[in-house]
Amino acid sequence: MSSKWDIEKFTGDNDFGLWKVKMEAMLIQQKCEKALKGEGSLPVTMSRAKKTEMVDKARSAIVLCLGDKFLREVAKEPTTTSMWSKLESLYMTKFLAHRQLLEQQLYSFKMVESKAIMEQLTEFNKILDDLQNIEVQLEDEDKAILLLCALPKSYESSKDTMFYGKEGTVTLEEVQAALRTKELTKSKDLRIHENGEGLSVSRGNDGGRGNRRKSGNKSKSKCFNCHKMGHFMKDCPEINGNSAQIVSEGYEDAGALVVWCCLEDEEGDVSHLGSDAW
Repeated sequence: MSSKWDIEKFTGDNDFGLWKVKMEAMLIQQKCEKALKGEGSLPVTMSRAKKTEMVDKARSAIVLCLGDKFLREVAKEPTTTSMWSKLESLYMTKFLAHRQLLEQQLYSFKMVESKAIMEQLTEFNKILDDLQNIEVQLEDEDKAILLLCALPKSYESSKDTMFYGKEGTVTLEEVQAALRTKELTKSKDLRIHENGEGLSVSRGNDGGRGNRRKSGNKSKSKCFNCHKMGHFMKDCPEINGNSAQIVSEGYEDAGALVVWCCLEDEEGDVSHLGSDAW
């Protein structure tokens, strides 16, 4: 049973180090990776025809996985080994430069207050993944310490807790889990704060409407005594010979002012005529 292993051609735009790793893996699957070291490295018990077949198979695999421009640079090489060596000499330097660039990004990585922690964690993890893809191995504790050192000043207390408040070594997973928990807690507190401010503004607006109603245009008001427009009951001209006692009670939260108008007769008896609200 044969299997087809598709590998992206090396075109110069993709990473040579990654392409090299994938290419070697494909040659292993096709059982011809030893051909990269030349026929001399093949078992002495292998027949001449078998050796030639293996070398040709490895060479054809490399040719099919190179872009036209890069194939021209190595196509004239007489052996599979020389073709592979020339590719490494031409492009491994760029690969090493890429590795050094990634390592520099990792060791100089610093988080800022103006960006979300979750977003910056993704950037940090991407650098780690890129280094792992080119076979750069880092200890887990070193990754955790680098991440803690990259935290902004607002996380100083959390950093000290993780550094000195835990027995044993700190892991990258523990640090990232703690940061995600803290970020979620901050987001929740912010939403509660914003909701509280919104409620305060809403109550304040209601109070403002209440004040406007209290000092509104009397021409649109109706008297509860004579049922005529243009005045309140306390100012009704039909109430003669009596003194009006105004008792008010304000409901600031509802934005309403309720007024009871009472009439006091000559004997001192008080009778309620009604209420007016505005």
